Amino acid sequence: MKRETRNAPSPRLRRAGAKRKRIKLEALKFDKDGLIPAIIQDYKTGEVLMMAYMNKASLKRTLTLGKTCFWSRSRKKYWTKGETSGNIQFVKSVYYDCDMDTLLVKVRQVGQGACHTGNRSCFYRKIGSRA
Repeated sequence: MKRETRNAPSPRLRRAGAKRKRIKLEALKFDKDGLIPAIIQDYKTGEVLMMAYMNKASLKRTLTLGKTCFWSRSRKKYWTKGETSGNIQFVKSVYYDCDMDTLLVKVRQVGQGACHTGNRSCFYRKIGSRA
């Protein structure tokens, strides 16, 4: 039996189409405090630089300014990465996961790095290591 494939898009085109799907911010699943985790990744190397929380307003600021903006849970205020350190993150693209409850923000990291400790990444320690 011959498989009918004439009118079906190729798997590659279907995947490409899924990447371009746009949603309204209201469709994202923010937690009970109105926050969503944002994983920050170097757009060239794929290195995970940090994780922080955004709310709708800080996500809108991020998209408008083209720099990462977050909500500080401890200080209860907005902050833009690099506003005091100079270690700015310029946003290249923003993705959301299949459950719509986590963001992946691909950035161009400028300055020493993303971590307040002076490391390029906040993920510089491994469980079981002494570092």
